[in-house]
Amino acid sequence: MTIDEELNLLESNLRRLKIEYEIYFNSPNKRPPSDLEWRVANALRKFSDGYSDGGRLSLAQRYRYNEMAQRYAVFADLWRKKMRIREEGYRRPQDALLSVQGVRAQDEGESKSKAVDAKPKPFMMQCSDPLAERDKVQSLFNALAEAKQKAGETSSQASLESFEKFVKKKTEQIRKEYGCHTERFP
Repeated sequence: MTIDEELNLLESNLRRLKIEYEIYFNSPNKRPPSDLEWRVANALRKFSDGYSDGGRLSLAQRYRYNEMAQRYAVFADLWRKKMRIREEGYRRPQDALLSVQGVRAQDEGESKSKAVDAKPKPFMMQCSDPLAERDKVQSLFNALAEAKQKAGETSSQASLESFEKFVKKKTEQIRKEYGCHTERFP
């Protein structure tokens, strides 16, 4: 296979990889196109390692390879960001611009007020003395256990007493570090 044919194959695979990632992010496919991405990355590595040192690429071929390598780098960064959003969910308003389907709880047709009402409010409490305010520590412990259960984590058999000790230790640490008298636990 000649160098131009290999570059044509690499360009074709890069175009196909872009399309498969778009399909993956805009549909409920379970697997990303990892095998095709591996082939493209290996071909790019082959050209960067083998051909550039020996001077076997002409100026036009080197230009074409560099353009494809830069395009792949831009796409790979975009795919990495979209993958993080798909796994972790939206964290910032800018993340919504990348538009990964299946991440939002609401459909595009639903109103925002409906989505705001459906969104659970985060648990928060203020505590000045964890030992004196055991009911607050108990509610924090229950909220943590519920959040772990919703996330699908297997709950460790941590007792309320050990959790109270942990909260007391953290409270003392925050007081020393920041000089405050009341701590807020989100």
